[in-house]
Amino acid sequence: MKEHAPHVTRAWVLHPDIKIDRDRRDAEMALAEAVSLARALPELEVAGATVVPLSNPQPGMLFGSGKVEELKALLKANDVELVLIDGPVTPVQQRNLEKAWKVKLLDRTGLILEIFSDRAATREGVLQVEMAALSYQRTRLVRAWTHLERQRGGLGFVGGPGETQIEADRRAIDEQLVRLRRQLEKVVKTRELHRKARAKVPFPIVALVGYTNAGKSTLFNRLTGAEVMAKDMLFATLDPTMRSVRLPTGADVILSDTVGFISDLPTELVAAFRATLEEVLAADVIVHVRDISHPETVEQARDVEAILDSLGVDEQTPKIELWNKMDQLGPEEAEATRARTGREEQIFAVSALTGEGLDDFLAEVTRALGEEKRIETLHLGYEKGRERAWLFEKGLIEDEAQKEDGYHLTLRWSAKDKARFESL
Repeated sequence: MKEHAPHVTRAWVLHPDIKIDRDRRDAEMALAEAVSLARALPELEVAGATVVPLSNPQPGMLFGSGKVEELKALLKANDVELVLIDGPVTPVQQRNLEKAWKVKLLDRTGLILEIFSDRAATREGVLQVEMAALSYQRTRLVRAWTHLERQRGGLGFVGGPGETQIEADRRAIDEQLVRLRRQLEKVVKTRELHRKARAKVPFPIVALVGYTNAGKSTLFNRLTGAEVMAKDMLFATLDPTMRSVRLPTGADVILSDTVGFISDLPTELVAAFRATLEEVLAADVIVHVRDISHPETVEQARDVEAILDSLGVDEQTPKIELWNKMDQLGPEEAEATRARTGREEQIFAVSALTGEGLDDFLAEVTRALGEEKRIETLHLGYEKGRERAWLFEKGLIEDEAQKEDGYHLTLRWSAKDKARFESL
């Protein structure tokens, strides 16, 4: 029996360039990123994209009536079925624009959720995406329904008035969120057990972070010999991947490839993917991979740093910056970039594709990790609960015995860990 080809939806991307937004990015760059996001979904065909200058967003339709009509003609002429708006759209605006244009509409958060839903591979990833999608839907219940008539609560005399449909829907979503949260907690506990098992090995963790499409997965594949999906598309990989890597000194480390960051990451996803990014919090070294060939590399780096700060990454954790994709620069620009990194400590000009600069980078990882971890015993009085909690939090305790005079701990730690502990 012949299989039908999946339906490809014709989409048009709109980037509202809001003049009153002082922090707005370059409109054409933002539009290009939004188009890349749309192309990350295989079932979409991007028919076109437009920057729409916007002096003042309208509460009912986002755009002014004249612009709505102009865009309606454009969308109709191009047989567009889906409009992707690169920014937030309220439920009221969404409903009104869908009605006016006779198309389906997704805002930036909705699009990113679709991509994440398409990419999530592990049980944890799937659960996190479901939770994020439900949280997003919950915020869109406000005035988004046409069936807001009150349901009768009994006869209306006992127990007060009945609930509206919107309240029933919200409660159903809340119940589903509670169920998903419980399932996710079980999955996270399993991953914590795996992490504790790894801690006993104990290899240091080197976490790769960076803006989406910065080349983290290509770097990961080159260093580990793995075959992680590494396409030129946003969010090519979602779930954290870990492999053992042997450094030039012969020491083994665990390399962790994390989900790519993006500007204006939906708040629902920051919360939902916190667990995915927990590997970064446990890392001994954080490697920030930047696409140095991208025109907005500075802005992208700023977004990554902001997310790392929001996660609560320890300021003392060594950070190395990789200026990746050197192979995409012209000869003069590449030479100037190498000269800049040569003057900066812990910044390396590299190409994950050609291997340029990776030996120096690995030597720096070895140096940043410092000396090997060693086993020591430590006695803590029972009043030292805070110090004991810190040791557990950092995964430094191998074994513990409780005796009359306090805790007797077996630790595996480095001189750096010990110095941090003694400064508490």
